[in-house]
Amino acid sequence: MVSYSDTTFLPLLSLLSMADTAPFDFQCDVIERSFDIPVLVDFWAEWCAPCRMLAPVLEKLAEKHAGSWVLVKVNTEEHPEVASRFQIRGIPAVMLFSGGEVRDSFTGALSEPQVEEWLRKAVPGPHDKDVLMAEGFMKEGKRSMALSLLEGVAGHEPGNLRALSLLARLKLHSHPEEVLRMAGTLDSEVEYMDFADTLRTLARLLAAKPADFPEDGVRDGYLAAIELLRREDFDGALKAFIEVLRSNRGYDDDGSRKACIAIFRLLGEEHEVSMRNRRAFDRAF
Repeated sequence: MVSYSDTTFLPLLSLLSMADTAPFDFQCDVIERSFDIPVLVDFWAEWCAPCRMLAPVLEKLAEKHAGSWVLVKVNTEEHPEVASRFQIRGIPAVMLFSGGEVRDSFTGALSEPQVEEWLRKAVPGPHDKDVLMAEGFMKEGKRSMALSLLEGVAGHEPGNLRALSLLARLKLHSHPEEVLRMAGTLDSEVEYMDFADTLRTLARLLAAKPADFPEDGVRDGYLAAIELLRREDFDGALKAFIEVLRSNRGYDDDGSRKACIAIFRLLGEEHEVSMRNRRAFDRAF
């Protein structure tokens, strides 16, 4: 039996009854449908005990999240060609399709909270297209257009950390105090913790006043490095911080070293500015 359940329109039992007679077309019911709404595919078999454990969890969540995604159940015994196409080696196997492609997957019988957490990360958000468009604008140097899009996304979906991370990147130099608050929110997700630390390090310097730093022979050089950072002259800022690092590593609680690492992370290790200054940084200790 092939079960097809779409909880957006009809109760699950009715749909299962329909599935006994309705022809199943993976291309139509999954691939093409996923361009309109994410489709969660449960590959299962009647003899599989873990499949029987997972099935009610998925069906319950499909009802709970009706309208956000739909559930399709594929019996691998009756549709081995579909299982082979997607290289199903063990069941239950769950795949989320969006835009005609597999977005994420897992194998085995997870608990309801585990599936919920997986779905939270895997299911595309309602504003993902706007975030992707904003990323494109940022690459093209169209910062104001990206900012407008991302602020709209943040207003409608405050929990969209991808949008928040991009927004923080755009606002780092103009609104460092606000970025410090954003960094606290980004800390809630493991994958954004390093980026949050990078933002916090740089935003602290950008928001600081000269009086915040103690008198020392390297103070003027440190302030000059921060001013270059403010102007987004990352090459000049790195060189200035490295000079301070050579003279007094301990100044501002190892501030120069932390600033350099944060700039490297912000730009990426493969960025030409990072590569040009990395060796001098490594030799400064």
